[in-house]
Amino acid sequence: MLQPNDISSFWLPFTPNRAFQASPRMLVRADGMYFYDETGRALLDACAGLWCCNAGHGRKPIAEAISRAAHELDFAPTFQFSHPMAFALSQRIAAMAPDGMDHVFFVNSGSEAADAALKIARAYFHKIGQGSRFRIIGREKGYHGSTIAGIAMGGIGNNRKHFGPLIPGTDDHLPLPYDAATMRYTRGEPQNLEKYADALEGLVALHGAETIAAVIVEPFSGSGGVYGSSKSYFQRLRAICDKYGFLLIFDEVITGFGRMGYGFAAERYGVTPDIINFAKGVTSGAAPMGGSIIANKIYDAFMSNSGGENNIELFHGHTYSAHPLACAAALATLDIYRDEGLFEHALKMEKVLEDAVHSLKGAPFVADIRNPGFAAGIELEADPKAPGRRGLDAIKLAFHEQNMVVRVGGDTIALSPPLIATESDVSKIIDGIRGVLSKLN
Repeated sequence: MLQPNDISSFWLPFTPNRAFQASPRMLVRADGMYFYDETGRALLDACAGLWCCNAGHGRKPIAEAISRAAHELDFAPTFQFSHPMAFALSQRIAAMAPDGMDHVFFVNSGSEAADAALKIARAYFHKIGQGSRFRIIGREKGYHGSTIAGIAMGGIGNNRKHFGPLIPGTDDHLPLPYDAATMRYTRGEPQNLEKYADALEGLVALHGAETIAAVIVEPFSGSGGVYGSSKSYFQRLRAICDKYGFLLIFDEVITGFGRMGYGFAAERYGVTPDIINFAKGVTSGAAPMGGSIIANKIYDAFMSNSGGENNIELFHGHTYSAHPLACAAALATLDIYRDEGLFEHALKMEKVLEDAVHSLKGAPFVADIRNPGFAAGIELEADPKAPGRRGLDAIKLAFHEQNMVVRVGGDTIALSPPLIATESDVSKIIDGIRGVLSKLN
């Protein structure tokens, strides 16, 4: 086993590196619902890796598909060339999307998907002669990756405030559809949220509809604290976008591929966006991949308004877009989801997780509990002298004392078990969280 003798060379993302170096948390193997550390200790995965390992760990069909691809076609350019798996995968993904969304643009992560969606939205309006539309409206506590485009559209303060001026036209954000006074400990999706969507009308009055290109929202806010929304909320957003001619972008990097009990949350809510961003679960975390599913009207505008057929329609892409190994991993992953009925299983497990996580109401330092889809957020009372400390302490306690890997955003513990989780697994997770809470101070 590789044992590094210096752990200062790797600058960990979104991590207090000095604290990590003082007490590392190393994961060396994974299988099913568990990670394993260098001593062989099993650590229950309560967050599907990083919201991504939806089919669980160590899935042999995925590993074998990657191996075959590495032997047969280790790389193929997709600038002016391509390979069959890219088309097979795009067809599979488009078939899962709402009707009228038949085209997929591949990237390598959710962050890159957000960037692509911004560029495609702006370029679309140039193509149809409405170039004055450049504003992209995000939402408070939204997370759309960590590129400059992603943090500009996102609404998490710490992700934005250190990096100076961002992207013009991305400063406006809709309010988070949440009111602490009335929504604490809501079970499932909160209701009566239409007024939060109606706030878009105020931005129209402020800027003029002719300057707004798109609205981008997550079906539930994941990294921002696991805040759910409702079907009527998204339907109201869709209606306002249609009224003024805006595009509606669903960032389904977390919610796509089963987290909401469907291929995409768009199906759950009966809403057809114009762009759906995806990543994470498309390969169950086994290989980096992301993308944007594009409505036909957008694709057709590029095809018909770019000059002759030899002209490039969209000047955008990445060296590793639709990488053969990632495509192989994704195709094998989609087979597992289908053959094992994991989306349907996740839908059934929502109630199990809901009942289990809400049993923590009244536990030490618990300020709120939220559970959209097969996910949950346990908001902790923040230490007024050190916001975020209790969240970091929860990670440490879970790892060292409860044999569990959890995810936190600030002082909110986020749970998103792999979709293979059983009732027993959920019970173990909640028992572990209860143990963590008992040790916080």
